[in-house]
Amino acid sequence: MSTISPLKNIHLNGQFGDYEGKDEKDLLKITEKKNLLIVQIVQYKNSTLPIDSLTIDGLKLINKPLLISNNDNTRILWNGPKNWLLSSTKVDLIRDIEEKFNEKDFAVTNLSHSKAIIEIEGKYTKEVLKKGCPFNFNDLNKNNCLNSTYNGMSITVDMLSENPDRVRIFSLRSFGESLYESLTDASLEFGYIGK
Repeated sequence: MSTISPLKNIHLNGQFGDYEGKDEKDLLKITEKKNLLIVQIVQYKNSTLPIDSLTIDGLKLINKPLLISNNDNTRILWNGPKNWLLSSTKVDLIRDIEEKFNEKDFAVTNLSHSKAIIEIEGKYTKEVLKKGCPFNFNDLNKNNCLNSTYNGMSITVDMLSENPDRVRIFSLRSFGESLYESLTDASLEFGYIGK
């Protein structure tokens, strides 16, 4: 069985919005991220297992709001108390996770095919996010994350880099097309390149 990306029939390549006469480096870049392993890891309330000793791809689970543990392949986002969202280019990492995180202490759920993932990069990235999300994006820095809504749709935002700003936005697959339309519509005034 082959997988079909959530935005296969909607994401377009090219230049859109107010791009004429602007340097390409000043335009936003919007891409759909595909083929990532996405896993939710939740430690049960009655678990007494210390998380300090556990690592995934050499990364520890950080139990502090908004923080991310990361390397070149894997990012572990704080998703709530004792709750993390892992994304990785190493899709076979799921075996390691299932071995290390026993069913007595953790719920491990593979969400890889249930999420739409959109990346936005450019100096107006936070302005696009401000148009539909109530969070104060002036306070969002590299390797921070948050759960919120964008025009009423539940999202998780992962701040990948600064200068230029680059974010990865996760939503339920069923919201993928609506979220994409909302984000690209908010990007039109700045001009964007679909890649």
